[in-house]
Parts: sequence; structure tokens; C-alpha cells
Amino acid sequence: MTEPPPLSPSDRNFFAPRTLDRAAHRRKDAAWIAARMADPTSFLVPVWRSRNLIDPGDGEPGMAVTDPPAAILLPASENRAALERSEETVFLGLDGDAAYFAIDLSGGEEPEVETLTGVAGARPVFSDLRFAGPLLDKHHGNLLAYARGMLTWHRRHRFCGACGTPTETRDTGHLRVCPNPDCAQHQFPRTDPAVIMLVTHGDRCLLGRQAVWPEGMHSTLAGFVEPGETLEAAVAREVFEEAGVRVADVRYHSSQPWPFPTSLMLGFFATALDDTIALNDQELEAAAWFDRATIEAAARGEAGITLPRPVSIARRLVEAWLEQG
Repeated sequence: MTEPPPLSPSDRNFFAPRTLDRAAHRRKDAAWIAARMADPTSFLVPVWRSRNLIDPGDGEPGMAVTDPPAAILLPASENRAALERSEETVFLGLDGDAAYFAIDLSGGEEPEVETLTGVAGARPVFSDLRFAGPLLDKHHGNLLAYARGMLTWHRRHRFCGACGTPTETRDTGHLRVCPNPDCAQHQFPRTDPAVIMLVTHGDRCLLGRQAVWPEGMHSTLAGFVEPGETLEAAVAREVFEEAGVRVADVRYHSSQPWPFPTSLMLGFFATALDDTIALNDQELEAAAWFDRATIEAAARGEAGITLPRPVSIARRLVEAWLEQG
């Protein structure tokens, strides 16, 4: 895929590269869409129950990779059966002349992947993108995340929120319309804004952990933005609610699409006014200040804690802080 020149630090985040022309003006052109679906240069991006189709390879994050995971994109003209049984088909966009369509195969048991015509020699499996993502080509990671996010939105908006009538798809998957003439509401794809922040005090940073996370894993604090709230106010509120720490000097860093299920993560740095922690144990199992040497050791896998997965903006915020020295 052709990589455009970077716009901002967000372009470095996983799932964020701008590789597709979303070609919104083509979404209503039924004849053009039909022609692209039949074109041998077009590809399908399959999703089954929120899992993406990949070749798993033999790599694991943090280890030497000789055979990394790879996205499996299906030639549209060779997979008409998969296209026909798709519950939802979404036009994602263009890379040059090649068109990409997300297809939802969630309707039955796991599809017989052997019947999907993909890359010769591939070992196709439907996998959780959170685990495969860090090792995928970053442009394909963005494409798979986009497909997952769009199809998740469709599954969650099958009925009108105002009158309960089953909604209908329009604009090649970018609009759902209530067919009830007394309602006729339009629903467009939505994303949930969430702030995620690395709080610092002197040469230390604040990390917390939830009980459901893998043993030893710590991460930055985060939370959803509430109605009527600015992003900066959401940062301050979430840090105080979770750790009892007051902050100032809230500074934006970058953003990341996070389709687990439908969020946009907005990354910030903030400075703590003091280092006293009053833990809210309904939110976090633990929270603590960590000095730079400990975080550097954790990044090398040599500390008693582990950092967030490389795929997350949380890890990017920690690494950016380390780079600042």
C-alpha cells in the first residue's frame, strides 16, 4: 500500500496509518460498486465474530520473528460465495485502483477457511487482532482494524434506537436507515472517544493495573469522555477518580483508532500536583509511581512488571516519555 507523508505523531501508532482513500463519493454509486466487486484487483477483508483472517506465522511479540503473521486478503472475483453469504458488506476504500470490502461471515459456525481462496501457501485462521496486530504490516493492521470496527458498528445497530424497527443498510455500509416512515432516523458509524494519559511527577510516572489483566501488567490510566466534558477535563477527572491524584498541564500527544470494540483513544501527558495516591479499588487493583530506570528495565523484560502491549497507544506514551529522557 502507498504510504502518504505523515501528518502528525498519530501516524506512528498501530492501526492508524493513512493508507486508504476512503472514496466517500463512491459509496452511493451502485454501478461502480458492483463493478469493483467483480474486478480481479479488488479484495475482501473477512471478519468472523470480531476476529480477522490472518496467517499466524510463528512469531510472538517480543521474540525474534522469522515468519511473522500476515493479513489474508481475498481476491473478490475468486470468492463470490464468501461475498454472497456475507451478513454485511462495507466498502472500505481504494489503494490506487484496488478496492477493499469488509465482509461479515459471523452468521454461522467458523467458516471452513479452506474454502476461501486467498494467498497460495497461507495458513488461514480467524484471530484476535489485539494479539496479531503488533506483528502485522502496519498498513494491513490499519485495514483489518477498520474492517473490524465497521462491522462491529453494524452488529450493534441492527435496530432503530428510537422506535425499535430493524434498520437497513445504505451507502455500501456507511449508513443505516430506519424504514419506519414515522421515524426514518439515519444512523452513521460512531466511535466512542476515550482519553488515555501518562501522568508524571518529577522523574516518575504513574501506572495502574486491573485485576483482569495478565499477571504483572501495568498500564497508563484511561476512561471514556462524558457528555458535556472537554478532553482535558476528562483526563483530570479520570485520574482523580481512579488514583486520587490531581493533575495540571494536560498536553495532547496523539490518537489511535481502537476497534475493541469501537473507540478512539486520545493520548495525553499530564503533570501531577503531588504524588499522594488514594486508590479507588472499584476501578483499579493497584497504582504506583515508577522511576525511569524501572520502566526502562520493564521495556527490556527485566523488571517485576510488564508494560502494555506494543500495539497500544499506552505503550507509545510510555516509550515517548522514555525518549524525552
